Amino acid sequence: MINYSYIIIPSIIIGILSRVSMLKTDYRQYPSYPQGVFSHITLGLIAASLGSVAVPALVAEEFSAVTFLALAAQQFRDVRSMERQSLDNIEPTELIPRGTAYIEDIAKAFEARNYVTMLSSLIVSIIIFLLVSFDVSKMYAIIIASIIGILAIVFFNSAISRQTISEIAKVRPATITFKGSLLVVNDVIIMNVGLKASKDIYMEKGIAIEIEPKDENAVATLANVGQRQAIQHNASTLLGIRKDVDEPDFTPIARRDPHTGRVVMAIVTMEPDVECLVKAVEDTIVLESSKRKPLDSKIGRKAAD
Repeated sequence: MINYSYIIIPSIIIGILSRVSMLKTDYRQYPSYPQGVFSHITLGLIAASLGSVAVPALVAEEFSAVTFLALAAQQFRDVRSMERQSLDNIEPTELIPRGTAYIEDIAKAFEARNYVTMLSSLIVSIIIFLLVSFDVSKMYAIIIASIIGILAIVFFNSAISRQTISEIAKVRPATITFKGSLLVVNDVIIMNVGLKASKDIYMEKGIAIEIEPKDENAVATLANVGQRQAIQHNASTLLGIRKDVDEPDFTPIARRDPHTGRVVMAIVTMEPDVECLVKAVEDTIVLESSKRKPLDSKIGRKAAD
């Protein structure tokens, strides 16, 4: 029996490196450490193993083994469901919820990352096999394939990276005022704040931003409620939110101006730094489910003219 360990082992290593490069535990605390991180690394190992054994299985005419790739695809879809369910379960514990659109985006991202891991391993195994077939020494074949594998990781990471709000809109500080009991940000009414104590807190510690879309595509994207919910969640997570349960006056609301498409938001944070708020909003990802491109259609371009 032919020993294909010189193909399988380097492919698995590159695959695991691919998964680790995409695994980040940041302010979102998801995946959590250490349980969530361990789970995803384990899934990455499985994905890398499946990608690395595909070529040896085909060469050895073990065609039944290749069917595991189809099984893996199904398992990775189950991973997406698992991530969605996990986030749905903890959603009620969030002071400012992520929203269903943000949760779905996270779930899809983790599914895609397992496919990237499998593809990275598969690419390395194919290159090693082809180079050895052309009488290149195994050592050189492994080195060349590993370099190409690392380049593939960089390419895949770039390909699946998502836009941020700063790429589709301009974010700038805004002014909070009151018209009677109505909270207003840059002439856009946000909500009714009846308690004088709440008004005083907004005037003393409240900060606000305005998001101006760069084009009609951005206008359509920012109109999505899920995208605005993600902005509210990120801002409150990064700067801290001055509210507790059953305090609706201090729940941030990103309200849209229907005449211009711009979005404004007022928030009372633990750290009332408006420049940090601008940066937090700019760094919020554009959700795949909220992304709209009306300018890519003839009707959209005609309407915009």
